[in-house]
Amino acid sequence: MPAPRAAASGRRARLTPEERRAQLVALGVAALAEHPLGEISLEALAADAGVSRGLVFHYFGSKQGLSRELVRTARDSMLRATEPRPELEPLPRLHDTLERTVGFVRDHGGTFFSLVRGTASGDPEIRAVVEQARVLQTDRVTALFVDRGIEVSESLRFGLRAWIAFVEQMLVDAVHGAGRPAPEIVALLEGTLAGIVREIEPEAAAALFG
Repeated sequence: MPAPRAAASGRRARLTPEERRAQLVALGVAALAEHPLGEISLEALAADAGVSRGLVFHYFGSKQGLSRELVRTARDSMLRATEPRPELEPLPRLHDTLERTVGFVRDHGGTFFSLVRGTASGDPEIRAVVEQARVLQTDRVTALFVDRGIEVSESLRFGLRAWIAFVEQMLVDAVHGAGRPAPEIVALLEGTLAGIVREIEPEAAAALFG
């Protein structure tokens, strides 16, 4: 992690406990742009913030506690940045959300990668944080059908959940692989969603995609 920048006054700024904790979380999330989650330790974060390891331990308790907070913050950041716009009709809403999702991943690839790979962690709390995001994202897609008066069956919801997993892998590859233009990625994701729905429930696909 990069060395901390010295304050203009040459002295460390005094922060409230809430401000200090927020600063440490922000530094940790920023570090995800260049470092895998597993490489961000209490010691590295303390060095970046210019504080003692003991202070970082005070706020997070352990490496696992730090990782949980960083993944939780990364999750919330992604969900806020990609929140669907309810004033849009279902298909334009889907397109707009996917555009902003691709943009988020392009701008915050390390954060996204750490988030979606959180299920590989041995920490059940980190896996739960990631799964909460996937459930909400599935709900967002389900809402497209509900808004068209389509009852979402268990089979269709299962297919939508599988599509969310496909989206994650596609976006990881777009950042860490050769990459594709954003419009091409969005079109591919829209097409795969339509294909999955047509395979499971043709009537629902016709009602949403025509």
